[in-house]
Amino acid sequence: MGKVLEREAFGLAAKDESGVLSPFRFSRRETGEKDVRFKVLFCGICHTDVCMAKNEWGFTTYPLVPGHEIVGVVTEVGAKVSKFKAGDKVGVGYMISSCRSCDICTDDQEHYCPKMIITSGGKYYDGTMTYGGYSDHLVCEEDYIIRIPENLPLEAAAPLLCAGVTVYSPMKYHGLDKPGMHIGVVGLGGLGHVAVKFAKAMGTKVTVISSSGSKREEAINRLGVDLFLVSHDPEQMKDAMGTMDGIIDTVSATHPLLPLLGLLKYKGKLIMVGAPNKPLELPVLPLIFGKKMVVGSMTGGIKESQEMVDFACKHNITADIELISADYINTAMERLEKGDVRYRFVIDVANTLKPANTLKPTL
Repeated sequence: MGKVLEREAFGLAAKDESGVLSPFRFSRRETGEKDVRFKVLFCGICHTDVCMAKNEWGFTTYPLVPGHEIVGVVTEVGAKVSKFKAGDKVGVGYMISSCRSCDICTDDQEHYCPKMIITSGGKYYDGTMTYGGYSDHLVCEEDYIIRIPENLPLEAAAPLLCAGVTVYSPMKYHGLDKPGMHIGVVGLGGLGHVAVKFAKAMGTKVTVISSSGSKREEAINRLGVDLFLVSHDPEQMKDAMGTMDGIIDTVSATHPLLPLLGLLKYKGKLIMVGAPNKPLELPVLPLIFGKKMVVGSMTGGIKESQEMVDFACKHNITADIELISADYINTAMERLEKGDVRYRFVIDVANTLKPANTLKPTL
């Protein structure tokens, strides 16, 4: 077998469990006949990027180039690509490939395929590591590319490719998208604020449940939520008991589930999309006596990701972002761990990521 042709690339990589990112040169494969190559313009920073960079889940391989909320412009397509052409606005989310033949893939749920390949920190078919969107360009199979509508601003659309579909997918799958339903959103961060926007666009009543009242005014007056509950206020929680059809729990920190189960109606669903790194305690009696469910959900398939982006375009939904330069990345990571962002950091890759970047020291 001949040598695989490659092109030089550069980005930002974590080299060890400190999670500190620094400039990194590497190679990407040449454009295959079914590949799309695109220049990365913007990339969102997901909490998963922090967990992976610091090996909090125990399976990180270094060097790691994070980033799976990636948008840009197509520069080249393979000979057998039919869906995209140079100049198209595109994006890539959490995965870049799957087996395409299992029951899960044929059900358009490729993100659950046992052979799914993650965009950052996975192993591709040729044995090479996958490097994410904190980089100058990306190569991806055509079938795993999302088309970004012309009137969606790319920088604010980038987080939709992870945060957006992560909340949109379970709402649709579990039937929580019907007008008049009452949906709870736990946590008003990167995932939570887009969950609110999607739920409102679907015509539902939305309540935010937060551990702090600091975002109450913004949630009600700017995001348009109907109610705001402080989870530590027993009177507020008591008044809302048994009122919600479903709850999207976006919190990645350890937190009690019992109060949330009490908010659900008969047959209500608590959907976990945050990923705490320590086990949560699950009380069973409320499930039994209320026929309630606790389920998990992870990102979304390609078909529903495209559907989500098109829905966002139709309803003018974008993420609220703080646009940063590449040399601010380590400070942004520290701030993200503290919850100090409203609501998603996005790297201005095209304008600020340079091969000889000198990174600013962290605070």
